Order: sequence, then C-alpha cells, then structure tokens
Amino acid sequence: MSPTLSTAVSSHPYPEYQEWWPMGESLLALMADSILSQWQPLAPSENSVSSIQETVDEYISLVYGRQARPWLAASFAASTGLGTVQSGEFDALSYAFFLSAYRKLASRFSGDDLSRARREFAESVGARFFSHLSEHLALDLPQTLKNGADLALVESAIQCVGKFLLEEGYLRSHFAFRLDVSTLRDSDRIEQGADDFLLALGNSDTAYALYEMGHPVILPSASYLYQIEGEAQHHSSRTIEELFARVGCDAWETDDFDPTHYPASLVVELWQISRRNPSMR
Repeated sequence: MSPTLSTAVSSHPYPEYQEWWPMGESLLALMADSILSQWQPLAPSENSVSSIQETVDEYISLVYGRQARPWLAASFAASTGLGTVQSGEFDALSYAFFLSAYRKLASRFSGDDLSRARREFAESVGARFFSHLSEHLALDLPQTLKNGADLALVESAIQCVGKFLLEEGYLRSHFAFRLDVSTLRDSDRIEQGADDFLLALGNSDTAYALYEMGHPVILPSASYLYQIEGEAQHHSSRTIEELFARVGCDAWETDDFDPTHYPASLVVELWQISRRNPSMR
C-alpha cells in the first residue's frame, strides 16, 4: 500500500527546505503555462482549481508547518502574482497539479499503461516548458548530434538552461550536466571520459551523463510523489530530455533513480543517452 502524504513527510522530512527562497517570475510563468496546458484537458469540466488549492493547503501545512495563501492555486493558474511566489509554494503547487493529474489518469488506466501515461504527462509538461525556454533563451541547437561541433552546441544549450534554473531559483546552489562519468550501477562499473561520449553514442550504443542538482526546489514533492504515486515531476530532467530529443536522441535518467535517496545539496541522476531509431517512433 502506498503511504499517505502525512506518513511520507513523517518518515522523510526536509528541514533544509523550511526557509523559503524567492523564485523567478520568468520561470514561474513558463512553468504555469506548461503545467496547466497539460492538466486542463484531464479536467475539462473543472472551471476552478479549488481542489488544487485544498491539496496545496494540506501540503504546505504538513511539509512546511505554514498556512497557505488562499488564492495561490488560482493565481498560479491565471499566471498572476507570480512575482511573490516562494520556493515552498511552487513545490506545493507542482505537487498538487501533478497529484491531480496522476490520479485522474489512474481513473482511465492501470498497470503498465498507467505508469506509461503518468510518464508521458511529465514528458509533455517538460516538452512544452523546453519549447518556451528555447525561445526565451534563444537556444542554438543542431539538427543532429553526430560530431564535435554538434556536441559543443548541445553542451552550450544545456549550460544556458542550467544558468536559467539557478538564476530563477529552481536550483538554489548547483547545476552540472557531466559527460565524464565514473560510477557504479548495481555491480557494473561505468567509466566514460567526456571525449568518449560521441564514440559511445555511435552505432546506437549507449552513452552516459551525470546530472547534478543542488537543492532542486521540488525535491520534497518529487520524493513524496514518487513514494505515493510511483512517478515524480522531474521538471528539469524532462526539460533536458526534450532538449536531447530535438537533436535526435533519447535521453533519460536510469529507471532505478529514487529522489528520496539523495541529500538536498547534491542530487545526482545517472543518464543513458542513445540516438533515436526512427522506425521505433
């Protein structure tokens, strides 16, 4: 049986997140559109977000010991007043909208189909967010990822995304997307120098990367959603996943990633990256 939010919070609190920090209005505006555009088709008869506000109220009370502002969900949905939204409030909003979406999907699907539908919802939010972000940052991406010049453009775009996430408060302290990998996965040793990335990517083989995050703003809600529903939001990961998709690659964190197991100061995802097979899409 999945835990309730109350039991999940009791077993894994996040004291380092109790002091909120400001969020950037640009990120919040792009994120509000990205989330609402995918959530609203799942709830076409709902003209208000009162149920979302109820979840936000519960979440902020249990996770942060505070009283939520009563207009928070409606304001976020309307993209108004975003300049006042703090880190814990966005964490709560993200949790509430994704919990709502995942439970609505559970009324339509089950088993592997439900897992796939939830993942596709998160991917759709990330794809729309990246589309907005690419325009906002004027990212320059190649059509494919085949040579050193292509890789340089991809790495530059990733660094631009990371800088934006830091400046806008999505990450509080650290961003890195590393192509030099030295780690263990289960009992397998993965060793890859940055210069070996393209070689590993060739011939439909798998290349690796490490995505490092310092104090991602949604770590508490990602951990709780993963425990309760089996799928977290991973906003920035789904965004970078879409970036790689634009250059013809499938990229994702390994299936055994669990956000609960990492300290807030350094969450590390091991990524697998491969060239897309057009016949499989």
